[in-house]
Amino acid sequence: MDETEFWELIDATREAAGGDPEEQADLLVEQLLGLDPEQVLDFARHFESRYNRAYRWDLWGAAWVLLDGASDDAFDFFRCWLIGQGREVFEGALHAPDSLADLLNDFDEEIDGDGEELGYAADEAYEQLTGTVAPDLGVPPAPAEPEGTPVDFEDDRVLGRLYPKLWDRFRE
Repeated sequence: MDETEFWELIDATREAAGGDPEEQADLLVEQLLGLDPEQVLDFARHFESRYNRAYRWDLWGAAWVLLDGASDDAFDFFRCWLIGQGREVFEGALHAPDSLADLLNDFDEEIDGDGEELGYAADEAYEQLTGTVAPDLGVPPAPAEPEGTPVDFEDDRVLGRLYPKLWDRFRE
């Protein structure tokens, strides 16, 4: 599976799920079950590498503003959700985290921002296909600390300055 096929699966399942990340995860598992196990592992590698790329302080700050706080786990689930939003949103957010204010048309605080189940979709599909746990993917692990300069999440003035569009749209 190449990068284009990866993003096509993400987009197709997001659209079919109407943006609901839990439904998207279920649909993703269904789609992955139609592939051979090696393709599922390829999908998992693409997902994991993007998940690790998103382990950045500036993106965590954007998630903090968007979600009105983001613990370690919440940021993990946010990164899964961000991948589930598709290539344009994901790459846009990595390029300029504050651009999420423009890239996200609708944001429902009840369901958006938490894509935990998306992070398990490939593992679940692989296990159903093979009856075994997925092997090590060979993807370099995320760094111990997020990339970049730490953000003071408790300082509203700093957050408002770093993420003016997100702050205006989601916090004021």
